[in-house]
Amino acid sequence: MIVMKFGGTSVESAAAIERVAEIVKSRLDRKPVVVVSAMGKTTNKLLAIAHGAISGERDQALGKLFELRDFHLRESGMERTVEQHFQELSELIKGLSVLGELTPRSIDAISSFGERLSSLIVTSFFQKHGIHAVHVDARKVIVTDNRHTHANPLYSETYAKLAETVVPLAQDRVVVLGGFIAATNTGIGTTLGRGGSDFTAAIVGAGIGAEEIQIWTDVDGMLTCDPTVYPGGHRVKRISFAEAAELAYFGAKVLHPATVIPAIEKNIPVLILNSRRPQVEGTRILSASIASTNIVKSIACKKKVTVLNIRSLRMFLAHGFLRRIFEVFDRNETSVDMVSTSEVTVSVTLDETQRLAGVLADLREFSDVDVLEDQSIICLVGEKIPMTAGVGARIFKALGPINARMVSEGASSMNIGFVVDSKDLTQAVQSLHEEFFTELDPAVFG
Repeated sequence: MIVMKFGGTSVESAAAIERVAEIVKSRLDRKPVVVVSAMGKTTNKLLAIAHGAISGERDQALGKLFELRDFHLRESGMERTVEQHFQELSELIKGLSVLGELTPRSIDAISSFGERLSSLIVTSFFQKHGIHAVHVDARKVIVTDNRHTHANPLYSETYAKLAETVVPLAQDRVVVLGGFIAATNTGIGTTLGRGGSDFTAAIVGAGIGAEEIQIWTDVDGMLTCDPTVYPGGHRVKRISFAEAAELAYFGAKVLHPATVIPAIEKNIPVLILNSRRPQVEGTRILSASIASTNIVKSIACKKKVTVLNIRSLRMFLAHGFLRRIFEVFDRNETSVDMVSTSEVTVSVTLDETQRLAGVLADLREFSDVDVLEDQSIICLVGEKIPMTAGVGARIFKALGPINARMVSEGASSMNIGFVVDSKDLTQAVQSLHEEFFTELDPAVFG
């Protein structure tokens, strides 16, 4: 058995889903289990509608909801199914407009509809194309805790349900599930967080003992740099789980960082493939280290990062200062990406700033804090980096006049990261790419 996950751009329209059907047809002998994201930008649109409803824009929110309904009707032709789901959605939106509040639980309820609908639509398309397909509601087999919007899977319960439900069906049918969505033991809907459909695919793959997990997207695989920042990148043919995880964490959007966890545990290869160009071999992610003559495998970057420079009110880092800082982030449920310390200052980067006001209020009770917005993290990843002398010198020579802040090396055994002003991001990535990828190892890069 294999798992084939198709992202939002791969199922964004009837034509796109027909391409997916042909791809799945060509792999029927491998007993595929299919995981799909919401169609196009459906989840973002649903959340925008919900926010509009609680902001006193009920009529406008319902108008946008009807537009989204019409889109699904037009692309699917499944009038009864679509109408039923959007009737339920309409009642939820009306309720939110009365309450004027959007809780994590209601966010999960609203955002689940994209995958709930897309999985039913894809199943119907498969059946029309002669594929013996069956739909399984992911909320019946992916079990999580009750941490809404970022739920953690309960693996033993989930694996048991997958083995009991999906494995028998997959022997003679193509099972289709929605990604991203799950439920607690008591049946309350949850979601796995941003990029959670990849996570679903990996959980399913581990639970059914898949020989391979395929992530189908709209790019040819992992590249040596983000094409939206600098379009001159090359395809990485093979990369290790450890390197892929570093790249994913620091901004490589092709793969959700948590995806590799179940795959690593079960030693299942992960492939990144292009649904628009299925003939391209993509990127294969393996547990073993991948030898390469190139020091750097790829350059990742994370945009729109906020930097906090936290200075002790005393002239030195007093005992317990670091503990107090990280207790603040813990209380405010805010993750930190990079950390750098000096004698009196601790600098951190934040990717999510929803709770920044609370973080700043708590920190300023015992420190001075400066906030730098619109920054970007650049991270060079490669297993040879710690074993190669002079990498830092080459980086700073390539950067030239570009100011690098918060340089971090040693926290990971395979990356060097630093922060630049976002206005310098494109030039920095281009210069670094030209420095480290002028010559390519043909066994590793395409």
